[in-house]
Amino acid sequence: MMPVMAKLHKYRAVGIIAVRQQLQYRVDCVVRALFLLLILFIFIHLWKAAYASSGTEMIEGFALNQIIWYLVFAEAVTMACPQLCIRIEDEVKQGEVAVRLIRPIAYNGFHYMTYLAEAGVRFLVQLAAGSAIAWAYMGPPAFGWGWAGLAALLPGAFTVAFLLNLAVALLAFWVEETRGMEFVLQKLNFTAGGMLLPLELMPDWLERVCGWLPFQAVLYFPARMGVAFDGGRLAAFLLTQWGWAAALAVLCAFIYRRGVRKLNVNGG
Repeated sequence: MMPVMAKLHKYRAVGIIAVRQQLQYRVDCVVRALFLLLILFIFIHLWKAAYASSGTEMIEGFALNQIIWYLVFAEAVTMACPQLCIRIEDEVKQGEVAVRLIRPIAYNGFHYMTYLAEAGVRFLVQLAAGSAIAWAYMGPPAFGWGWAGLAALLPGAFTVAFLLNLAVALLAFWVEETRGMEFVLQKLNFTAGGMLLPLELMPDWLERVCGWLPFQAVLYFPARMGVAFDGGRLAAFLLTQWGWAAALAVLCAFIYRRGVRKLNVNGG
């Protein structure tokens, strides 16, 4: 029992340190928030024009205020995710990975706790900024249990996002340069993940394809549940999220074990 508690204490300490470090980068938080405000300002006017031209108050079951708040939640999650690929790539290039590997804490676990801590802080900042402009244009949100659904799905969303990025980032053990692959991953997340619009608004064939991919678990699930709570779907979303998390964790463990054997650290 004591060894387990000691390990948990290590990861807790890593998370606390990451939160404190993130709180020091106030300028970065402000810049990200301003960028989010600009994006949402554009999307609000685009969707207002789309609803006005459609002549209806509902599109595929979504009212205008639901679409705008959906974008707030999805964009907040997107903007909150740290750039893990760049971090691990730099560790490999600079030789810092050799130091990480000999520390008495799992390499993947260290990055997971750091990722969650940073994402949590960033999400709260982005949510506050996005809520300000959505509230100003659409009025206060009235989603009831939607907030609880959003909160329940966020841990799984960030976990799947971390594992997707980790699977790509660990390829730096072989190729060192992973930013191109990270770019492709981001664009898949933007489109297949439902950041730009809910999956229901996509063509039927594309919606079916996205339903078989893990990206929906990162953005669509929490944002959709936030604006339209459904207890039955919440259970299905949670099961799907953590099912993907388990599968991706196995994949990342496999890549990590193979990568450590092949690792050739530059400069040390």
